[in-house]
Amino acid sequence: MNTLTTVSTTRPRASTWRIYRAEALCELRRAWRTPAFAVPSLLFPVLFYALFGILLGRGHAPQYLLATYCVFGAMAPALFGFGVQLALDREGGLLTLKRALPLPPMAPLLARLLMAVLFALLVALVLLGVAALAGVGLAPAMVLRLLAVAAFAALPLGAIGLWIGSHVSASAAPAVVNLVYLPLALLSGLWLPLSILPPVFSTLAPLWPTWHLAQLALPAVGLPAQGSTWVHITVLLAVTGVALGLARRRLRRVG
Repeated sequence: MNTLTTVSTTRPRASTWRIYRAEALCELRRAWRTPAFAVPSLLFPVLFYALFGILLGRGHAPQYLLATYCVFGAMAPALFGFGVQLALDREGGLLTLKRALPLPPMAPLLARLLMAVLFALLVALVLLGVAALAGVGLAPAMVLRLLAVAAFAALPLGAIGLWIGSHVSASAAPAVVNLVYLPLALLSGLWLPLSILPPVFSTLAPLWPTWHLAQLALPAVGLPAQGSTWVHITVLLAVTGVALGLARRRLRRVG
């Protein structure tokens, strides 16, 4: 009796794990087999950092831009991977098909989150390598903190992407995501310090989730940050919850 009970409870768990793993592998393959997505996501932050942080950077610019470009590197995989791809899946019928399959509801979402996290970590690792070659050395604990921020960034940014993808059409999604992606990077001080911009930029900066991510990343390179760490984390979790709630409500209505 005990043996039968063990077998009956172990097999479903193993089957569920295989489903999650298969979904994650499919999502990663789809990302890697889309050069228009993978190449810019990986190369743009590294090239920009090498130019503005290393070649043209002065003073603390290499350290500052290393932190902010790790956040910037997490933006494209999360926003485009969730937003544009979800819109394509909705219009192409793939989302409806997955709902009809015996698939755990969280499997596609977690697969895309894993993809965004892995891309963010890969960009951060390449940025750290470029910085190390340029003489920007970080202690192991600082490296781990920076990688943790890059991975965590996929959560609120992915939720925002999910919200966008649940509301706009497949044809409009790339343009809408770009309207969010590029202004957020500038307004949050990811491309250059807000202190050199008009004061209104610094005043409005706490409104943007990417600014809070930047404030979490700056101490990892030994630079001061504004505000409390726990306040930044709370704001980012709140943004995640609101965006996910709005996306779920929309998907239920259209599905």
